[in-house]
Amino acid sequence: LTQPQFVQLMETFVGQDHSLPTVKRLTAFIEEEYKQTEEEKVELLEKVLRVSRAAQRKLLLEALFEKWDSNGHGFLDLEEVDAVLSRFMGGVKKEALMKAKARLCCQYPHLSRVEMVSPKAFQTFLEFIASEFTGSEDEAIDNLVQFLTTSVEQSHRESLQSLTRRKWLQDIQQAAEAGGASMESVYKAVFKAISQDAGAHGDNKKISAYIALLEESQLSAEQGRVLLRYVACTVDDAPYVLNQALHRDMKGVSFAAVDERKPIHVPRVQLHGNIHFWNSDRPVEEREGSLLVLPLYDARWRVFGILGLDTLRDQREKTIFLTHEIIFYQGVSHAFSKAYHHICTRENVLQMAVSALDWLYPRTPSIHTVTMYLVEPGKDKALCKMITTDNTGQKEIHSSPALLLREENLLRDYLFRCTDSLEVALTPVRGEQHIAVPLHDLSRQALGIFDISIGHHKKLPPQEQKDLQKMLKMVQAACSEILWRSLEETEPTYVLEAERVANVRHPGFLFHRFMLQDLRQCV
Repeated sequence: LTQPQFVQLMETFVGQDHSLPTVKRLTAFIEEEYKQTEEEKVELLEKVLRVSRAAQRKLLLEALFEKWDSNGHGFLDLEEVDAVLSRFMGGVKKEALMKAKARLCCQYPHLSRVEMVSPKAFQTFLEFIASEFTGSEDEAIDNLVQFLTTSVEQSHRESLQSLTRRKWLQDIQQAAEAGGASMESVYKAVFKAISQDAGAHGDNKKISAYIALLEESQLSAEQGRVLLRYVACTVDDAPYVLNQALHRDMKGVSFAAVDERKPIHVPRVQLHGNIHFWNSDRPVEEREGSLLVLPLYDARWRVFGILGLDTLRDQREKTIFLTHEIIFYQGVSHAFSKAYHHICTRENVLQMAVSALDWLYPRTPSIHTVTMYLVEPGKDKALCKMITTDNTGQKEIHSSPALLLREENLLRDYLFRCTDSLEVALTPVRGEQHIAVPLHDLSRQALGIFDISIGHHKKLPPQEQKDLQKMLKMVQAACSEILWRSLEETEPTYVLEAERVANVRHPGFLFHRFMLQDLRQCV
């Protein structure tokens, strides 16, 4: 038990109406009766050492990845890493490297299509290599890290540029994680990062940028089964680009970037002959500049859209994108993809919770209100009020959620204690009994809270309590499934036929699927 979990357990044990003498007697009893054997002490110490070593290794390998990924891509080229590692110890460990690479490709099948290594895959690769060596695995990891660290060199200017660009990429992720974040805030952060870099490292280029996402086409088969819908762009281009749809039978190189899964750079659009110009008012002689189209990948390295940039609004003669700029924009595309899927995952969790509350309300008339909060990332664990429901089943999903801070909400302290301990908390607030139930992520960190008010009742009737417990169990299972689906090595499993149909895949089905599976097990 962690300290918050122990405190919560003791408070639950003595009950809400406990007196100070009762607490003192319980404390004295535990201090006297709790004994730890030598075997338990050794086992606990070994566990602490294992956890500590694992944490140190993780930090070491994350720092190494960042050093290699100097432009904040979020991934490394497997071929480049492989080429450097082949020189490790004078090349005598090539067989171990080949075996480790084969194991890596088995665990991450996308590497056969796109040789991009994420931080987690990079760590796994080095651990696979170390496991092929004789002797201490920790020592082998240390030797690999030392070798790879000395294989990367940066000048002072490159280091400063890298730090600045990494900060701009982090701003994109923070825009997605902020309370009440929407895709609009992420789009703005993307275009701001591009503009800032153009000013600081891109010779003040005037850049037009736009994001297009793949969606199913409702038109004829000749135009293709999918189209690219332009969902965001820089302000000056909005009248011409926003909400436009690019089909396969139209001019353009965007679908080539989608199909080939790699960036396409057109240094001089006027010489290409297959460029689609959305602004038809622009004179032919002004249709000059450089174009860059970058594919957007999801967690399983499938393309779901493109990030496009051009310099057509810059009338200077030399506006071609340089290599270091293209590398940075690849980092921007990766940061946007992470932010986009973070928001999609959060929305999926909320939609699943709405389905669960719809199921619960007809069965639990004693419940007065339910409020769902999501936990803000960060050490303060602020809470965002996302869903509120009343005893009629009416729900409100807050597009601009209120933010609760611990120090400003003493009457809601039980919610924060619930996030600390990940245990259910029962507390009377202004004469009403509240049940706070945590929702956790895959690493067992607090993700959200259900604040359930049962009015003046001390507890729910037995059948309602049973239905509430079942609903909460299924919500946690469905939430874990949603989070698993967002991981790069996981392929989703569909059970209900409705889940298999692309245009009706909805996270709400997940809750009912788990309910159905639970019912089957009971039968």
